[in-house]
Amino acid sequence: MSATAHPRPSSHSRQEPSCFSTRQIHHGQGSRAGAADSTATPAVGVVPPVHLAAAYEFTSLRDAREAFAQREPGFTYARTGSPTVALLEQRLAALEGGTGAVATASGQAAIALTLLALAGRSGQSADGLPHPGVPAGHVVASSRIYGGTADLLNDSLAEAGITVTWADPHAPDEWERAVDGRTRALLVESIGNPHGDLPDLAALAGLARRGGIPLVVDNTLATPYLFRPGEHGADFVVHSTTKYLTGNGTALGGAVVDTGRFRPEADPARWPQFTAGLPRFGGVPLTQRYGDGAVLHLIRAKYLHDLGPCAAPWNAQQTLEGIETLDVRMDRHCRVAEELARRLQDHPGVARVRHPSLPQDPNAAVAARDFPRGTGAVLSFELAAGPSEVERFIDSLQLIKLAANIGDSRTMVAHPASMTHCRLSEALREAGAITEQTIRLSVGREDVEDLWRDLRQAFDRAGLTETQNHHLTTQDGAAEALKEVSR
Repeated sequence: MSATAHPRPSSHSRQEPSCFSTRQIHHGQGSRAGAADSTATPAVGVVPPVHLAAAYEFTSLRDAREAFAQREPGFTYARTGSPTVALLEQRLAALEGGTGAVATASGQAAIALTLLALAGRSGQSADGLPHPGVPAGHVVASSRIYGGTADLLNDSLAEAGITVTWADPHAPDEWERAVDGRTRALLVESIGNPHGDLPDLAALAGLARRGGIPLVVDNTLATPYLFRPGEHGADFVVHSTTKYLTGNGTALGGAVVDTGRFRPEADPARWPQFTAGLPRFGGVPLTQRYGDGAVLHLIRAKYLHDLGPCAAPWNAQQTLEGIETLDVRMDRHCRVAEELARRLQDHPGVARVRHPSLPQDPNAAVAARDFPRGTGAVLSFELAAGPSEVERFIDSLQLIKLAANIGDSRTMVAHPASMTHCRLSEALREAGAITEQTIRLSVGREDVEDLWRDLRQAFDRAGLTETQNHHLTTQDGAAEALKEVSR
């Protein structure tokens, strides 16, 4: 079984829209020229169809041979692509300002395939082949990152020989010291999970450029509506489309977007997996055959094909439908989260709130500079309480769901130390500021007053009662803003 590149969009397609809100709905859908003549052209559905075929028919053996040999684009088998998945890839690439994308079954798969392509053993040998005796590459990653990503690097990718050094996303000098001759990627989140850390991407991108190392940015929490990492120097952007891009907690998915910045042909000795003539690809270097699509082709034609974490057409369709409302949903998410963060910081049961929208937050300056539309809807706070009160607080929540997902329409609470970050080493948990008192909220799109009422009653049941004079609603000029959020 062989994987192939996707067919290129028709040169006769209509001009693509330039505004984000229009692109999120229309990008990638072809021209309807001739559709008005019902005698010549079948009716065209407004919503793109879902292609559920596992395999694709060829009109001749010649066409099949060229597609499987990857000399001509075409769909061969749904593990490496389908028309529905291809539309999702085109739309995500457009929204991120990228040159192309590969969709996967989950965000974890997107990160794994990207790092395997960049830092696997094949990239450490002169001939681009994965010799068992050749060590794999090295990754420098943010120490304040989603626990599942830490698990991936510490365990599964470590078994593949890829090593990792953890660095503070706010300290570029730590990253510079961590880079060595085998470093093949820098990995960071545009908005950190769970504390909303905002790294100085421009500084990390400068380090990456000087070292000739790709910068990979997980943009899950921000989405391209709030932030486009490629505009700040990122080479690759990864997503868990499960979260805000889909928006309703129904469909797993992931994607990696190439921003077009990374050029392996500029240093062929360092990147033989792209620049050497590999037998698998007919002895023709990927950079020669696919140009700036070389990295994505390796991800799709080798790792996605061989390991199989493909995006399902139904899930891709769910994500496409979710993306159509991304801008209005993210605006709502951000405003509700900002109001809850303001209220939580005034509650006596809370020792600290972390959200970049708060003026005293250490990320506030980067937020003001790089995130004019908002800094997402994931926030964390530290309870001024012991373990028993923390557990009682979480168990007392009624409207807010105890679940590990984020980006849902529903607000969800998690206890990172017990859930998403439970497998971190003590050192990494300390570096990530994860304590037994840390509570993570993924703020949904409910009414602010209903959410605050649920939080207040949970505080009360945990014995963390407000003082008598504590105000329960935002006063003065902020009252009008609160009304807007609650509508």
